[in-house]
Amino acid sequence: MHRNDGVCFTSSSFKIPVPSPSQTLASPLSRARHSLFQLLHSLRNRSLPPTTSTHSPLLCCASLSLTAQTYDLLNAPLLCSASLSLSQPNPPDSTQSGSEVPQKGQSTTAGRYDEERVLISEVLVRNKDGEELERKDLEMEALTALKACRANSALTVREVQEDVHRIIDSGYFSSCMPVAVDTRDGIRLVFQVEPNQEFHGLVCEGANVLPSKFLEDAFREGHGKVVNLKRLDEVINSINGWYMERGLFGLVSGVDIFSGGIIRLQVAEAEVNNISIRFLDRKTGEPTKGKTKPETILRQLTTKKGQVYSMLQGKRDVDTVSTMGLMADVSIIPQPAGDAGKVDLVMNVVERPSGGFSAGGGISSGITSGPLSGLIGSFAYSHRNLFGRNQKLNISLERGQIDSIFRINYTDPWIEGDDKRTSRTIIIQNSRTPGTLVHGNQHDNSSLSIGRVTAGIEFSRPLRPKWSGTAGLIFQHAGARDEKGNPIIKDFYGSPLTASGKPYDDMLVAKFECVCTGSGDQGSSMFAFNMEQGLPVMPEWLFFNRVNARARKGVEIGPTRLLLSLSGGKVVGSFSPHEAFAIGGTNSVRGYEEGAVGSGRSYVVGSSEVSFPMLGPVEGVIFADYGHDLWSGPSVPGDPAGARYKPGSGYGYGFGIRVDSPLGPLRLEYAFNDRQAKRFHFGVGHRN
Repeated sequence: MHRNDGVCFTSSSFKIPVPSPSQTLASPLSRARHSLFQLLHSLRNRSLPPTTSTHSPLLCCASLSLTAQTYDLLNAPLLCSASLSLSQPNPPDSTQSGSEVPQKGQSTTAGRYDEERVLISEVLVRNKDGEELERKDLEMEALTALKACRANSALTVREVQEDVHRIIDSGYFSSCMPVAVDTRDGIRLVFQVEPNQEFHGLVCEGANVLPSKFLEDAFREGHGKVVNLKRLDEVINSINGWYMERGLFGLVSGVDIFSGGIIRLQVAEAEVNNISIRFLDRKTGEPTKGKTKPETILRQLTTKKGQVYSMLQGKRDVDTVSTMGLMADVSIIPQPAGDAGKVDLVMNVVERPSGGFSAGGGISSGITSGPLSGLIGSFAYSHRNLFGRNQKLNISLERGQIDSIFRINYTDPWIEGDDKRTSRTIIIQNSRTPGTLVHGNQHDNSSLSIGRVTAGIEFSRPLRPKWSGTAGLIFQHAGARDEKGNPIIKDFYGSPLTASGKPYDDMLVAKFECVCTGSGDQGSSMFAFNMEQGLPVMPEWLFFNRVNARARKGVEIGPTRLLLSLSGGKVVGSFSPHEAFAIGGTNSVRGYEEGAVGSGRSYVVGSSEVSFPMLGPVEGVIFADYGHDLWSGPSVPGDPAGARYKPGSGYGYGFGIRVDSPLGPLRLEYAFNDRQAKRFHFGVGHRN
């Protein structure tokens, strides 16, 4: 880009210029109109009155002015406009010598003269002094703009007025005065124009967020050329459009052209003056006292005092506050502030009940036998706004045929004083889950379960847009039990159930997880990576490393949706056999029982689904799954997969339906596997 030394950019607080009173043109236009009447009268009588000049201003003069209107950011008016001022005063009251213009009924007489035609022998364009224009290209622009005014044509006053409009509308001229000159060859019509100045510099005031490069690109082509007001209006519209596209409260409030070809743009940007929180009653909608501390809400907002207000940023702030789970309704209302050009933001919030008791039920995919196969009942108490700081406490108990989980979970979603939005979660859990995924049932069809006592702390924070990370430290005390609750260390086949050979294994695990999500919808793209490292703080504690990764990609194909997913993992070191990767089941390879394909140190599972709408909330699905233990089954202590003749690999395919429900999608699927077995699968919620 060529350097333009005459172009400069400045920023300052904006000010709205008060339009100066428009100069009246009544007196000169009155004289011009009267001269026209005299000229028309003299032509009709084929003689000119002694007082009539041979150079008569015709009709009126037209000038283009840029005016700054009163500025209202909230109503967003047009900032500046180019207006063509045409005035047609009545003829003087006194009757001139030789004139037939009466003192009364002047408007009727004026209308008659407006429609009377005068033969024009020649049409010229000159400057305001009557001399030829220095730039012939501007003369051609003016002549090209003419439509009615041509040599050897009979014109009315109205037709000349319309061509004056056209010359001004071309954008190159600030004024235009039509003058009639009586010559020996006839009436010569001269348009006396005043061209705009050449553009040599730009000063922009008040544009704090508008990029300088945007202005440079907008004005670069016009540097050194005559200012075209139509082009200038397009540039102003593009600047206003830049603000509008970004949802910013800003626009051009004034334009001035100074001598020397310097254009000054005045930009008005609405800065945020103050942000306040107003709590509304759920029933009446009237202001009330809230339980949540205002600073807990304000720190969620990305809009800050002193910034130019952005409606898009405000919408994101509303969504962020809504995801806190504390509010039933959230809205932002901008209001004019006392200072000119500033805006106050009032966030109206309606709080939800902060906590209470709940009960429900669910299904465990790990239980495949028994009269109440897989059914789980739950009871919980939760408080989502401890101390008014959005801190959450959840105490829950789930109980099934074999499953039982008692959990205390405390979460601070944003640690006070941290500017990285780091959250902290403290977990204490006592659980009992079926061990059939790896070890199956015993010879007498009795089952074994895995008991775990877990306590830990996790920290999570956003890493970048769509990416989040979690790190934690968890202690686990785990072992196997029979149906009577007694600890056991070997199963029916003699395979060990613990890595240490004792009834329980102890481990301290450092955990790291990184997740990237698309839109958050189940059909969107997702990638997750998880790593766990056992820390042998004590000699008998387990030392191992486990990695696991999951990826998903959704593709819309007309009314159908294709969902591809892939997962895999590996564990090295000393680990409990019941922690092996289990393959097969509702969330793995359908067509097989839970864990029936294999259990190993490594695994990979791929799945593809095509879903399509059927009727209302019901949609159909066709799927195919494949899983493999990567020949790692024998490396698990005791080889539980080999002892139970698990194939180590397998695939399944089938069809099913899904129904939206408050609990999530209800899934009913019928699958076939590669061993010609058939199986129904029922699940609640999305597949893992």
